[in-house]
Amino acid sequence: MSNKFDDIAPLYDYEVEQAIKDILVDPGFQHAVRYIIPDIDWDEFSAEMLRYKTKEQFQAEMIYPVVTMLGKKVATSIRGDKWDTIDTSVQHLFLSNHRDIVLDAGLLNILRHTEGLKTTEIAIGDNLLIHPWIDKLVRLNKSFIVRRGLSIKERLIASKHLSEYIHYTIASKGESVWIAQREGRAKNADDRTQDSLLKMLALYPEDKPFLESLKELNLIPLSISYEYDPCDYLKAKEFQQKRDNPDFKKTQRDDLLNMEIGILGQKGNVIFRFGKCINDELDKITEPDKRLQPELAAHIIDKEIHSNYEIFPCNYMAYDMFYKVDKFKDKYTAEQLNDYKAYLNKQIKKIDLDYIDYDFVWDKMLEMYSNTLKNYLEATQ
Repeated sequence: MSNKFDDIAPLYDYEVEQAIKDILVDPGFQHAVRYIIPDIDWDEFSAEMLRYKTKEQFQAEMIYPVVTMLGKKVATSIRGDKWDTIDTSVQHLFLSNHRDIVLDAGLLNILRHTEGLKTTEIAIGDNLLIHPWIDKLVRLNKSFIVRRGLSIKERLIASKHLSEYIHYTIASKGESVWIAQREGRAKNADDRTQDSLLKMLALYPEDKPFLESLKELNLIPLSISYEYDPCDYLKAKEFQQKRDNPDFKKTQRDDLLNMEIGILGQKGNVIFRFGKCINDELDKITEPDKRLQPELAAHIIDKEIHSNYEIFPCNYMAYDMFYKVDKFKDKYTAEQLNDYKAYLNKQIKKIDLDYIDYDFVWDKMLEMYSNTLKNYLEATQ
């Protein structure tokens, strides 16, 4: 690979051994591993890690078993759906809604590995690389870095660089890529693709129009459906904090807690459903005003993501409670409704604020779970 992307790209295979040696002696990494696997034999684990010579070997022999084991602990079931929409003769940009900071890409890649497909490269924001060992670990796991918090001038340079790297990865390296549809997760689960993300993707090649550049990426929208969001109460808490203090900003500790709860919390059933490659739909965009084209492309992606959601009983129950209707009462039982209310109460009790505005956070939780169904109905009717 040309070294022009060294600042953001995953590690080269020749860097793997040294990176593993570095993270094994890092106390932060040791703490994280022991947190996820409490009864680990460290010497045995280290010896295993030191065997790996390539990223692929690291993923297949370490990441795959660990994420599979974790998946069995935190989800009732995990499956991929509509694999037949993927044309395996070309590489794709998989653009998905964003449910979990770490596991969205992690679970996608264990599902791909199980299907006998190569894992994707993963876009990750540098705001999550809180410690040097996290930076090394994600690059070992085929992640590339999205720079955040830059000045306008720096952002344009970084965006062009990132766009070129993604095109290079798909066209020349022969790797598929996963990226979330927006920066950060939609706190209220109202998943929308950011126009600015699509504009960034089409900055390269500079001489190609927006739609032509986007088509080069063979973009496939991917719908990720988690039955339960373990961070639902943290999001509801943040909504109240922002309401009570408009200047409220999350701390690094909050980000780490979100990552931790997101990874280890219960999710119920999890489904990754692939949409259709959007190239044919992009061909139908006849809008001559180039400024409007990203918005129209985002609309195509969102419709595909929304119409491929899995709708669970909790989504129907939340919708009926949030909108105070009984439109979907045939989709769940009285017992399921009581269990769901008990679940929401149990989650709200975890909110660690001096004053919890109970009605407000209850409503925010219902809104999160009902938005999935609301968007699905709008996309499919």
